[in-house]
Amino acid sequence: MTQHELNCAVADVTGETLCDVRRMGFSIADPTDVNFDPEPDDLFPQAIDWDEYELERNSPLIHQRHRSLRSVA
Repeated sequence: MTQHELNCAVADVTGETLCDVRRMGFSIADPTDVNFDPEPDDLFPQAIDWDEYELERNSPLIHQRHRSLRSVA
């Protein structure tokens, strides 16, 4: 199977244009090569804890002591 035949087959199955399929770069995988891609468990978590991120991002540059509120009479 040539690269053009593969691109046409992928375009037919997915409904994408041939130009889009060429841009994405498909290729035939070797079934005997099982170490071509890391397993998902080997990767760091692909998520962001937005609450933790905002806490770190919004930390004060200068730490100030808080004054206690006193009633003025």
